[in-house]
Amino acid sequence: MSHETHTHGYIESKDKVLARLRRIEGQVRGLQRMVDEDTYCIDILTQVSAVKKALESVALGLLDDHLSHCVADAVREGGDVADEKITEASDAIARLVRS
Repeated sequence: MSHETHTHGYIESKDKVLARLRRIEGQVRGLQRMVDEDTYCIDILTQVSAVKKALESVALGLLDDHLSHCVADAVREGGDVADEKITEASDAIARLVRS
């Protein structure tokens, strides 16, 4: 399957996604500092939860964009492309739920 045939939905909010990822990157560096400075385990775990929540938020935003653009366009086209995009989205949702 080619991912190059459609413009990805998140392109419209690419700067916002990148800013959020950079903020998460900073949070991860903060976790490294906390470990390096022998911070109390529970405080580190609290920050790990915050990073995980931030990543989940990015993932859900990307998923929403994907459903609104790529999947919706494929459904309008119909046929095998639609089935493929729906299966792909379902698999991505299953991976998010399991993580």
